[in-house]
Amino acid sequence: MNYATLFQTIKGYVENDFPNTQFTDTSATDATFTSKQQIDTFIQQAEQRIYNSVQFPAIRKNVTGATTTNNKYLSSPADFLAVYSIAVIDGDGNYEYLLNKDVNFIRQAYPSPTDTGLPKYYAIFGPTTTNEVPPVITNEYSFILGPTPDAAYSVELHYYYYPESIVTASTTWLGDNFDSALLYGSLIEAYTFMKGEADVIANYNKRYEEAMILAKRLGDGMERRDAYRSGQVRMTVN
Repeated sequence: MNYATLFQTIKGYVENDFPNTQFTDTSATDATFTSKQQIDTFIQQAEQRIYNSVQFPAIRKNVTGATTTNNKYLSSPADFLAVYSIAVIDGDGNYEYLLNKDVNFIRQAYPSPTDTGLPKYYAIFGPTTTNEVPPVITNEYSFILGPTPDAAYSVELHYYYYPESIVTASTTWLGDNFDSALLYGSLIEAYTFMKGEADVIANYNKRYEEAMILAKRLGDGMERRDAYRSGQVRMTVN
């Protein structure tokens, strides 16, 4: 299901064209939200809910970077959500996968910046700051490494992120493979906005939950096993 089909299907299900609505915000100028903006918001909210419910490989990304000698901090990508794995690559090409620890652990284990070596641990330190005066806090996270890198090592980061929304991409992996979850997730948001009948919302929720069971079977089950290692998936037949 592409964006155009999803958009029209949502309108057809809820029988609402969502005409332009004027909202008054005392802290800003008045803004008019169009039908498209409202439905786009419903879709994006549904996408966020789905991506935070199932660990699809489609929401993982791989990037490479490098540490800085004698600098224990490492910046994260702008679209970073959570770590899947971090590996430091030494001069011989060997991978050292870092263990996740708390910032306090790394501070205690390596209290001095001169405690250098090949990093073994990492922790999410918090938002990065610029070198401006005064420093500006950004929206990007940074990692703290322990021990402090003693060389400029290559780093390979696998991480979770939000893929581009179907609203702007027109077609996405989610829309192509689990359009039922995306549709009913969007309908829940739309009908909640409309303050619709409780039995209708309950029906949309039921259909959404059924779609998510299948999605989790794939993302948290089938995509994490194979027939050679785990055997074929078997279901009890009465």
